[in-house]
Amino acid sequence: MSKITFLGAGSTVFAKNVLGDCMLVPTLEGFEFALYDIDEQRLKDSENMLTNLKESLNKNIKIHAYLDRKEALKDAKYVINAIQVGGYKPSTVIDFEIPKKFGLRQTIADTVGIGGIFRNLRTIPVMVDFAKDMEEVCPDALFLNYTNPMAVLTGVMNRFTPIKTVGLCHSVQVCTKELFKSLDMDPEGIQEKIAGINHMAWLLEVKRNGEDLYPEIKRRAREKQKTKHHDMVRFELMDKFGYYVTESSEHNAEYHPYFIKSRYPELIEKYNIPLDEYPRRCEQQIKNWETMREELVNNKALDHIRSKEYGSRIIEAIETDIPFIFGGNVLNTGRLISNLPEKACVEVPCIADRTGITPTYVGDLPEQLAALNRTNINTQLLTIEAAITRKREYIYQAAMLDPHTAAELSLDEIVSLCDDLIEAHGEWLPEFKKKEEIALTL
Repeated sequence: MSKITFLGAGSTVFAKNVLGDCMLVPTLEGFEFALYDIDEQRLKDSENMLTNLKESLNKNIKIHAYLDRKEALKDAKYVINAIQVGGYKPSTVIDFEIPKKFGLRQTIADTVGIGGIFRNLRTIPVMVDFAKDMEEVCPDALFLNYTNPMAVLTGVMNRFTPIKTVGLCHSVQVCTKELFKSLDMDPEGIQEKIAGINHMAWLLEVKRNGEDLYPEIKRRAREKQKTKHHDMVRFELMDKFGYYVTESSEHNAEYHPYFIKSRYPELIEKYNIPLDEYPRRCEQQIKNWETMREELVNNKALDHIRSKEYGSRIIEAIETDIPFIFGGNVLNTGRLISNLPEKACVEVPCIADRTGITPTYVGDLPEQLAALNRTNINTQLLTIEAAITRKREYIYQAAMLDPHTAAELSLDEIVSLCDDLIEAHGEWLPEFKKKEEIALTL
């Protein structure tokens, strides 16, 4: 029996989206869906939900929850990763509250920035442990990573482990349609080209019947900027740098040094930037879960409509050998994007078929876009150095080179902030608590 293993299956809603999608793929009939999570109650909830969904859809699929990770992974053909190390409490709260004491504000804190750096440092050792287990019990499995920070975690898996890994995000497939919707433009029949890095990939081309639609997009965007709306940061970046970026304005507000500035607090209002947005979302999700839980977990008549997630479509393409093109996160091996570093993890069009995942060559990005990407890649690569070598100095340097952090704090403040975060995260970062520096065994 072929097997799909879901790590972090306690994310019940996301498990329903991805594995519910897989249930709708005829070629996956007879597969086992193996669920693993360290939270036994949430794991049981997801098992009940998926069992009910399977029966409601009348699918020949085995649902099995595991408390032993290696058993969950044994003989898996595909592994889907959706973990969050440290959770909302305490770790995400720490990532927001301690920087605030230094005057450093954030919106999402899950990609770069000081929050992204420390989320990476908590998560990388766990991912490496996954890879070790997989080497032992399912060395040929394809690892589909949905966990943020996407670029660093996918980069670590591809650079430092033998596990075949592709990173999957939600941004690319909705970018252009949402842009057109916000500008009251028709998205039907458009051709697009998107490439860059995760959460900062660029809509390089957008055409219909050979006509470049960017002039009309920019005209409407300039008009829309005259009144407040939710996407003002991206529209401003497009106006100044020439291209639209894939991830939301609340994310991009903290990837650049231009928008969240204590010296210019009026920018928060001007660009409608939702500070502390991720904690607000987390609190709301926690509040909603109890009312949602009964409807989702114990509902015997669950239904499912295939989501926009790439996961099931990639698996289907590999199983059927019917190619599927998607925006995937892969190493920049051979300089897929020729003016970005080869060690970087880039987001480029990829093809899935029976041979696996084949990324496509993009060439040079417009130089200003590559430059913006490199400002984030610098921090990503140094964060990886910190995790692999266990040297504090690389944590400091990653933060010093982060655009938003560097724009707000002095070098000494950045060192103090990092020290405070290492101390506060405690059990999640034991390797940095001591001054001895021992390389991470891979």
